[in-house]
Amino acid sequence: MTITAVMALSGETPSRTGLDTDVALAAEGDASAFERIYRTHVARIHSLTRRMLSVHEADEVTQDIFVRTWQKLGQFRGESAFATWLHRLAINVVIERRRSFAVQRERMTDDPSALDMLTVAPARADLTVDFEQAIAQLPPGAREIFTLHDVEGYKHREIATMLEITAGTSKRQLHRARMLMRKHLGGS
Repeated sequence: MTITAVMALSGETPSRTGLDTDVALAAEGDASAFERIYRTHVARIHSLTRRMLSVHEADEVTQDIFVRTWQKLGQFRGESAFATWLHRLAINVVIERRRSFAVQRERMTDDPSALDMLTVAPARADLTVDFEQAIAQLPPGAREIFTLHDVEGYKHREIATMLEITAGTSKRQLHRARMLMRKHLGGS
């Protein structure tokens, strides 16, 4: 049932339910309302995709997320905040993207050679390493779990469900990511 249908059945209007008017209008096909939604949320969604994917992929995937949002907006029922729904949709698109590449098969292995993928910063006191760059240097699986757990705040059981892995695998990958981050940032 769409937002409009739910509101029609309940006799409520977007303003009475607290539902963002732009979301209701965009669900009915209003491109201007969707543009306002895009402008409101694009920076946060792009930041999320940059943390979970390469900078190069982030631009494309961010656009894919908003195309998917436009296509699925009629399915948003207002049971949660729109920003929450959009964030969940974005996570799902990123996960789908990652699964579509062969890299997905490697990302959850405990292959010690994966450590070679990380470029370790030289031990210089004057060197400042950007946290975002350090995240980008992580192997794909470790980066994804680090972002979901430490940046986005998901619990291991939620990550396990999203990525179809065990909670133990999530914990191991997070530990690995933290160790690599510490090494990359020059910590002990």
